Amino acid sequence: MPERRTVHDIPASGHLLWYPSPAERWFEALPVGNGRCGGMVYSGYHAERVQLAETTAWSGAPSVTDVSPSAQAMLPRIRELLFSGRNGEAQELVNEHLLGRPTSFGTNLPLPELIIDFPRPGPVTGFRRSLDLRDAIARTSYEAGGVPWSREVFASHPERVLAVRVGAGEHGACQLTARFGDCVFPAQVSASDHDLVLNGRATETLHSDGQAGVDVQVRVRLVLDGGAAMITDGRIEVTGADAVTFLIGIGTSWAGADPEAEARAITDRAAAVGYPELRARHVADYQELFDRVTLSLGPSSPDRQSLPTGDRRLAYARDGQDPELESLFFQYGRYLTIAGSRADSPLPLALQGLWNDGLASSASWTNDFHLDMNTQQNYWAAEVTNLPECHEPLIALVGRLSQAGRDTAARMYGLPGWVAHTVTNAWGYSAPGSGAGWGLHVTAGAWIALHLWDHYEFGQDTRYLRERTYPVLRGAAEFFLAYLCPHPERGWLVTGPSDSPENWYLSPAGDTCAASMGSTCDRVFVDELFSACIRAAAILGVDATMSERLARARALLPPFQIGKHGQLQEWLEDWDEAVPSHRHTSHLCALYPMRQITPRATPGLARAAEVTLDRRIAAPGWEQTEWAEANFIGFYARLGQGDQARSHVRALIGAAAEANLLTYSAGGVAGAAENIYSFDGNAGGTAGIAEMLLQSDGAELELLPALPAAWAEGTVTGLRARGGLTVDIHWRDGRLLGARITASSTRRMRVRYGQALADESFTAGEARWIDSFTPPGR
Repeated sequence: MPERRTVHDIPASGHLLWYPSPAERWFEALPVGNGRCGGMVYSGYHAERVQLAETTAWSGAPSVTDVSPSAQAMLPRIRELLFSGRNGEAQELVNEHLLGRPTSFGTNLPLPELIIDFPRPGPVTGFRRSLDLRDAIARTSYEAGGVPWSREVFASHPERVLAVRVGAGEHGACQLTARFGDCVFPAQVSASDHDLVLNGRATETLHSDGQAGVDVQVRVRLVLDGGAAMITDGRIEVTGADAVTFLIGIGTSWAGADPEAEARAITDRAAAVGYPELRARHVADYQELFDRVTLSLGPSSPDRQSLPTGDRRLAYARDGQDPELESLFFQYGRYLTIAGSRADSPLPLALQGLWNDGLASSASWTNDFHLDMNTQQNYWAAEVTNLPECHEPLIALVGRLSQAGRDTAARMYGLPGWVAHTVTNAWGYSAPGSGAGWGLHVTAGAWIALHLWDHYEFGQDTRYLRERTYPVLRGAAEFFLAYLCPHPERGWLVTGPSDSPENWYLSPAGDTCAASMGSTCDRVFVDELFSACIRAAAILGVDATMSERLARARALLPPFQIGKHGQLQEWLEDWDEAVPSHRHTSHLCALYPMRQITPRATPGLARAAEVTLDRRIAAPGWEQTEWAEANFIGFYARLGQGDQARSHVRALIGAAAEANLLTYSAGGVAGAAENIYSFDGNAGGTAGIAEMLLQSDGAELELLPALPAAWAEGTVTGLRARGGLTVDIHWRDGRLLGARITASSTRRMRVRYGQALADESFTAGEARWIDSFTPPGR
């Protein structure tokens, strides 16, 4: 039986991002974060720049005027038109009467840079900057004028502070000036004692009214090792120090907080702790999460191991040969999840995670919470890669959204329960989005609510199920029980009008339309919602009558259908896509992350899903985005096609990630003028790689379901499976050696490897080694 490995047994090249020159662009800077505030670290020769971000630094405000006042009255007429085939007329009425009308939706806004300028005593030699995923510290080292210099930057979760440490190898050599860079919203800089303070209000006019937004304070506390400091004219000047520490505390008025009190308390506490203890607490807190999972996909060649990360990524894009880079990318997704989303984070990961390049917030999208794919994908890695605590901010947001969504359900639809649509914000927005073709995704709230059920399935916490999951799921199910309507010809219960995000179809009359009745993705999420409610009620021993109603309605949902091209239909009718190359494949959520279509249980539908994938990729101008590539990893993993899944791992890293391995949505897609950072590709890629190695549904656990030929040997430890299991897997020459499985509670579980099964019993807390399976037919 192989010994359990730790992250510190894996070669450093599988955990280290490093570069021999400063970052010139955002996509070269290195991210740090503590779940609330973060920074992008540039590490220049003669200046350190840390571009700041904070998760609650939002423009906008709550609003009760977002629902169209004519929506409820027009719903019957729009349904009538759609059922009678007058889709173009229905679309016009949808655009006029059903779309949301946000006035103060807002966006997360970037904070200014902290800029630290150094003198130029001579040429710089030996420059190196890095981010070590094993301790979450960004480091810079070099010599200037014969003096060694070092810097460390990290974001402490225990103390909620961002720390920048500058040290010189010569007594009294630290001479520097610190200041704030430009701010995108109105702000004033002041100074007192050893603090440099920026106060402002996060406002903008593209997504809000220019007045509404949270108050923000950024406070920089200076701590000297020797020397002296003078604060004047909005800057800090230091002379004669051995080392200088900058402690950055950020406070906002979100949820009624006092930004000055918050920022001051953070810096006071961190200064009292002292830098050595601050650093030690940070590392211990971070490693408790990160060290839970290791991954080795085999060794890379020495020449690849020696390359800087940016060059290494380019080489991998050319030939796809670097398993340690693939494992580094996997662990990077976990690192970013820990850095951006902790159990006590006030908000979950937004479109750009915790960070903010200023591009999404200044585009039509906003840097918000997209509920038609991106926010879900941000958290696909949390449970399976053993970071369930990091899921908590999303669970809390959905709980608040389920309350705000009751008003929308009542005013827009005249129905009980709760509903939310395509986008939401820091204030719990639940009305439809404002744009045709994307704004009316009526099952978006149900889809994001299923993350609560996912959290239960992995953790098996019945108290959590009773108190937090079931009430949210039941409220969503209550809405859809009332919202579903019978198809006049087929008798099925269908949703609508709704979008299949964010796609358009060609109606029989030649109209380009988005709104329809009974889209496939709606059917997927309603089915999954009703099933989860029924199972939860049975576990809790409640709501038998409600469960019976849900079961009857679920039986009347439309079946999946295969269209004229052999594809899985996206809509109830076999319409052609207006844009065959479209990035969204929402109907394939039945394959992944849901399990309503599988090669073993529904082989015909699995083949139809594969045809859909083939057609999208082959369509001229396929919109290859970071999250689409991550989706395709998951799709092919569920189809059991490891080599195909890995081809999309390669495409994600090589063609949709940048020098700092952050993923991006390509310029030209969805109105983006240039490449825009999107967190979902990092998290989705990590989740997809995990799915290639381990799959589970609560009744069966499958080992190495989509192992590609390129990963002939390897080890993964610490992955989690539904049913409360933790799994280590070892393989060599492309074949399973065995798996160590630990259960959180006593239970039975089928364990599958290929076509062979083992029916196993597990005792709570006991680790069992499984390497014997029953061949099929015996």
